[in-house]
Amino acid sequence: MPSSLRARLAAVTATAVVIGAALPLTAATPAGAADGAKKKIEVLAAFYPLAWVAEQVGGKRVAVTNLTPAGTEPHDLELTPRQRDQIEDADLVIVMGSGFQPAVEDAADARDGGTLALLARLPIDGAGNKVAEHEHEEGEEGHSDEKKHSDEKKHSDEKKHSDEKKHSDEEEHSDEEGLDPHVWLDPELMEAIVDETVTALAKADPKGAATYEANGEALKTELAALDERYATGLAQCDRRLIVTAHDAFGYLAGAYDLQQEGVSGLAPDEEPNPKRLAELADLVQAKGVTTIFTEELVSPRIAQTLAREAGGLETDTLNPLEGLTAKEISRGDDYVSVMDTNLKRLRAALGCT
Repeated sequence: MPSSLRARLAAVTATAVVIGAALPLTAATPAGAADGAKKKIEVLAAFYPLAWVAEQVGGKRVAVTNLTPAGTEPHDLELTPRQRDQIEDADLVIVMGSGFQPAVEDAADARDGGTLALLARLPIDGAGNKVAEHEHEEGEEGHSDEKKHSDEKKHSDEKKHSDEKKHSDEEEHSDEEGLDPHVWLDPELMEAIVDETVTALAKADPKGAATYEANGEALKTELAALDERYATGLAQCDRRLIVTAHDAFGYLAGAYDLQQEGVSGLAPDEEPNPKRLAELADLVQAKGVTTIFTEELVSPRIAQTLAREAGGLETDTLNPLEGLTAKEISRGDDYVSVMDTNLKRLRAALGCT
């Protein structure tokens, strides 16, 4: 080979080696810097309403993962190994608490990072009962043992004397008491969830605090408007009793002066006995109920049986918003749109004007 050609080939080869060695460094450095600049706060939400609030409050600063897949009933969700790893690694985990999703809550309790367990932080004192003060454990019931326990020792004494104080707020918030977790169906309580989410995100990401606060205020304005639509839409109705697939609507009923009777209990898989079905059939006939409500994520079989035994009543869907179906997601539904659909169906069933 001529020396001039050999020299040119050597030069080309050397240039290629230099370029090849430089390319990974050139590609990696900007990408890594961009990843660092764009890194979002990782939020794990136990199920849909909590994920929706986190997305609205967090905006572009957060990446929210809903642990409950679309179309899945969340009460008895079992975690995959990957989901357990996600919970461990997340910047913030948001759960309902009080045993609503035992597997999720146990994993969240075991992690080292921040966890927001909402139910114990909201202004409620029992199934479907809101209280005026956020520190609801200091209400009347919290003082029922004042003769035995001084105010200064109240909180510690409630733990030591739980057998004597069977109806203490601490016990009401235990799994055994079956505290109603369906707070998200009351727009006013959803505003409290927004406030707690703002606080938790600001703690996880102090630089985003102003953004979270502004987004939270905007979301609360939207929820206040929803609350007003419900208050106005349910003010004048021929009937006040709603019969639902399970006891998911206690907070909603309490907020708008309705009465709820669930075919099942707080968990949708609690099947009623024949006596309960007979009692409900008598009740709906006496109250002039026209519609038995079923749910999206639960079998309508029992509710349909009740409707049939009560004289061929209508059935309709009232969504407890524990999750969205794939169809609802594909058409762009969200918390507010589903709540508005619920209001429309309630007005029709109750004969509201």
